[in-house]
Amino acid sequence: MYSKIALASVLFQAARGQQVGTNTPETHPALTWETCTAPGSCTSNNGKVVLDSNWRWVHSAAAGSYTNCYTGNTWDATLCPDDVTCAANCALDGADYTGTYGVTATGNSLKLNFVTGTNVGSRNYLMKDDSNYEILYMLNQEFTFDVDVSNLGCGLNGALYLVSMAADGGLSATNKAGAAYGTGYCDSQCPRDLKFIGGKANVEGWTPESNSANSGTGNNGACCAEMDIWEANSISAAYTPHAGPASLTICDGDACGGTYSSNRYAGDTDPDGCDFNSYRQGDTTFYGPGMTVDTTKVFTVVTQFLTDDGTADGNLNEIKRFYVQDGTVIPNSESTIPGITGNSVNTDYCQNQPTVFNDTPSFENKGGFASMTAGLKAGMVLVLSLWDDYADSMLWLDSDDPATGDPTVPGIARGTCATTSGVPSDVESSQASAYVTYSNIKVGPINSTFAAPATKRSVLGAAAGRPQRRAVL
Repeated sequence: MYSKIALASVLFQAARGQQVGTNTPETHPALTWETCTAPGSCTSNNGKVVLDSNWRWVHSAAAGSYTNCYTGNTWDATLCPDDVTCAANCALDGADYTGTYGVTATGNSLKLNFVTGTNVGSRNYLMKDDSNYEILYMLNQEFTFDVDVSNLGCGLNGALYLVSMAADGGLSATNKAGAAYGTGYCDSQCPRDLKFIGGKANVEGWTPESNSANSGTGNNGACCAEMDIWEANSISAAYTPHAGPASLTICDGDACGGTYSSNRYAGDTDPDGCDFNSYRQGDTTFYGPGMTVDTTKVFTVVTQFLTDDGTADGNLNEIKRFYVQDGTVIPNSESTIPGITGNSVNTDYCQNQPTVFNDTPSFENKGGFASMTAGLKAGMVLVLSLWDDYADSMLWLDSDDPATGDPTVPGIARGTCATTSGVPSDVESSQASAYVTYSNIKVGPINSTFAAPATKRSVLGAAAGRPQRRAVL
């Protein structure tokens, strides 16, 4: 939701390099997923995954040279005196997915280890083929997957989400790596920690982070719409639309807004989003170990993107959530906060939440559901990641945020984790063996991706702006 810091090892920090290295062959792990037309009627797709370029080794592109272009959290001044020269001088290399990054794909399952050697976490994308990301069109569709978060404690985030990236990763004359090497990332935080953006390096104005030996920020940021289908650990979970441009927009300095700028709301994107976190919405016994959704066991997450006319040409006006565990369909929890009703993200919910919680209405201010409609209609790329948070220690997900806030004030408490938890150095030491597993990814029309007992199905009445009734689980 707030920050997606790309933290990797000293020798394997990199990003959108112009050239392609040959030291390590790039072999994308195979990952199958399904498209469905009705429950039990699904077709398997032979997809792949690719590691984001910000985790990769970037080195001199000169023949026979493997001098690092980026070491620790600083650039080589000779190879990278400016953005354009750096992109021309540096090559992005292939990845040892399991050995170096802890990324293992088996059939329809993707396991992401947290600490592997000196590498921490990873960000990966679903691919259509070896040169292109899979583009998902989710209006009037549902997205379903199984997840195991039992090994994710406080301060960790196993995140599965959609962003408005280009299918080819921004392949161009100045970016010869493209999607094959995980380039082109953007999100609603307009991240400025990316080493290369738009085919150029981000070296100009680069400032190493004081609390991270591997990260820094440059002048430029990469902005676009973001749909957080799933951000979670074993303690708390949230799903959150973030308004923004339907394709990569490059921003400059503090005008970017988001996590990396002094003015969080200065940019064109919505950094906060309209989140549904059951704990934050008042139900403190719904999600967690031994609770209604028992996070000690695998469960299925169903997210439905409903439109005002029940077609893919309509306008997004509601995002619904269901869970399935041990053969039982579990509706999302109801908000118990006075002034915020319901168990889904819709226009009324997103207008009422910032008022009641005394938050900035950034989702509405940056375009709200109209913006998300444009992003989903243009198609978005699926991201599968595991990360810890150098900006806010993940308190926004699983603790009190701000840490000095009164947890009895609506909107402050988001989970049971202590406000002292989530410090990356502690998390990386105490939870080094943590992992998340995503599996059984399915996409299809509403109510097509899972079997549900007929008694569990219901019909939603016409919501504001919805001219017809439609069957939804």
